[in-house]
Amino acid sequence: MSLLFTPFHLKDTVFRNRIFVSPMCQYSSRNGTPTDWHLVHLGSRAVGGAGLVMVEATSVSPEGRISPSDSGMWLPEHAQAFRPIAEFIKDQGAVPGVQLAHAGRKASTGVPWRGDRPLTEDEGAWKPIAPSAIAFDNGYPVPWEMDEKKIGEVLAQFGSSARLSLEAGFEVVEIHMAHGYLLHEFLSPLSNQRTDGFGGSFENRVRFPLKVAEEVRRIWPEGRPVFVRISCTDWVEGGWDLKQSIEFCRRLKGIGVDLIDCSSGALVPHAKIPAGPGYQVPFAAAIRQGAGIAAGAVGFITEPAQAEQILATGQADVVFLARELLRQPYWPLHAARALRADFPWPNQYVRAKPS
Repeated sequence: MSLLFTPFHLKDTVFRNRIFVSPMCQYSSRNGTPTDWHLVHLGSRAVGGAGLVMVEATSVSPEGRISPSDSGMWLPEHAQAFRPIAEFIKDQGAVPGVQLAHAGRKASTGVPWRGDRPLTEDEGAWKPIAPSAIAFDNGYPVPWEMDEKKIGEVLAQFGSSARLSLEAGFEVVEIHMAHGYLLHEFLSPLSNQRTDGFGGSFENRVRFPLKVAEEVRRIWPEGRPVFVRISCTDWVEGGWDLKQSIEFCRRLKGIGVDLIDCSSGALVPHAKIPAGPGYQVPFAAAIRQGAGIAAGAVGFITEPAQAEQILATGQADVVFLARELLRQPYWPLHAARALRADFPWPNQYVRAKPS
């Protein structure tokens, strides 16, 4: 029997298989509100057979958006707009999830296909915030260093967004602590050079991210899973690394986080990353064993046999697919055939199912 198509249980939630749609920014929202693009994009992955369909990085505030076209979850109107999308995903047999995020110093940029650069004043740029007044790169604005009042405000924003996500009908929430965005910026000594209780030592650098996890876990129903995505390493000497990640994940588990989505990098530009098939899978294996928590592998996972091998060797509990599911929304249906798994097609498509 294929492990990839074995149901996965977390709390009271059952995923029909272990193929999870990774959160992927679409830059297609209007004032934070999802559009028909999201219904079709996310809905097609649910029709395609994924076990979890995760909405892209969804900002907890206007200033927390990567770009003005990011999705948001700071207004009741956002929750109302997401509700039919979450319901459609669930109706197709998948679990609807949402990733809550704050872009930190990487906020206020344009969409990738228009240059992926900081916005100008004429384009509506805003001043980003961060743990320290350190720009992401040359040409990027120096962010405001957050004081304790601002830290408290952002903490409350994550809590409010979690409540709205419940109203929208999402059954899984993931907290974005990776890829150089705000919570990752607090974790790494490369971006966090504070001298107060939120910077310096490991204990201080993890304090705010742990507070966010505690707040979201407090609000999210006990029977529903909470995920956290982390960058397991900055790929830079003196930065955040796997050893710190394992200890951090032990603490997340103690708070009640259920699964770690194991990515890496993107805190600083020009890091030397040895990207290739399965290059991040060892991080998931180390987190799973070292922290004793469920882990998801992500990054250059493209082939059914590759995904199956990751699970069969105990390196991860689930696999997150990103670009491959952009190329092939129905990848799970074809993977089931390749692995000789008995997996149903949507009734509307059964006539096209290969014999």
